[in-house]
Amino acid sequence: MLVAVRGLLAYAVSVSRAPRSVLGQIYELADSRGLLAEAQGEDGGLFYRLRPVHWLREPETRMDRAHDAELVTMFTAARSARDRLVVLLMSRVDLRRGQVAGLRRSDVHLLPDSRVLGCDYQGAHVHVKRQENENGAWSKSRHAWVAPVDFLVVSACDLYYEERFRLLGTGGSYFLLVNLFRGPLGAPMSPEAIGELLERLGVRAGLGRRVGAHMARRAFASNAVDAGAAADEVQALLGQKSLDSQAPYLFPDPKRIRAAIERVPSPRELGGPEAGR
Repeated sequence: MLVAVRGLLAYAVSVSRAPRSVLGQIYELADSRGLLAEAQGEDGGLFYRLRPVHWLREPETRMDRAHDAELVTMFTAARSARDRLVVLLMSRVDLRRGQVAGLRRSDVHLLPDSRVLGCDYQGAHVHVKRQENENGAWSKSRHAWVAPVDFLVVSACDLYYEERFRLLGTGGSYFLLVNLFRGPLGAPMSPEAIGELLERLGVRAGLGRRVGAHMARRAFASNAVDAGAAADEVQALLGQKSLDSQAPYLFPDPKRIRAAIERVPSPRELGGPEAGR
């Protein structure tokens, strides 16, 4: 839009339909006469070069991660196996809200060896992929990837499957997470319902702020780095194609930063006794 307005103003000035002072209020003006001949237009005509005088500086949005104590409190505040699984899928598997809501039961492989399911990936894991979902769930990542899960998630899945069978029997949607306590029973949970669930858990846990899905995702990435995960490992766990994409998710533990400073040798250690004099 701004580019189009700038073009119209420049054109109006060039054909004498608007005074040059109009552009001077917004831009620093220069024309092609100061350029080398090779840089001027082929027709030799005069054209204006514009550089904005004023720049709109947007305030930086401070990003934050969920604290481990907050996630534990939310997990404890959950009143069903399903809700506890939702918290773990975000804080231990690092899935976005839409990815959690979009999981199908066929995407979840909890066996140590899944070749019987036609999958060669070893260990318990979930397949995250973009696909059409009737509940409006959508994976932000265009590419599919495999997210390994630990014993906590496996145990939570087992407890949820028992709860789901007790309430629905063999019925219900082929999605992993479904409505168990409000209608329509057995229908897949929507991303909005998962967001509302996290908000309720935060209130029930007595947190002083709202802890959303993305904050849990940042907590996971930061904890992985603090535990010694390499950059390419964090990239794979986040399901990202570029190493640069993980930067907004990393919030190093201040203790780890302090330890990094203390690991730097002193000048005396580097240069011997004389270096410190």
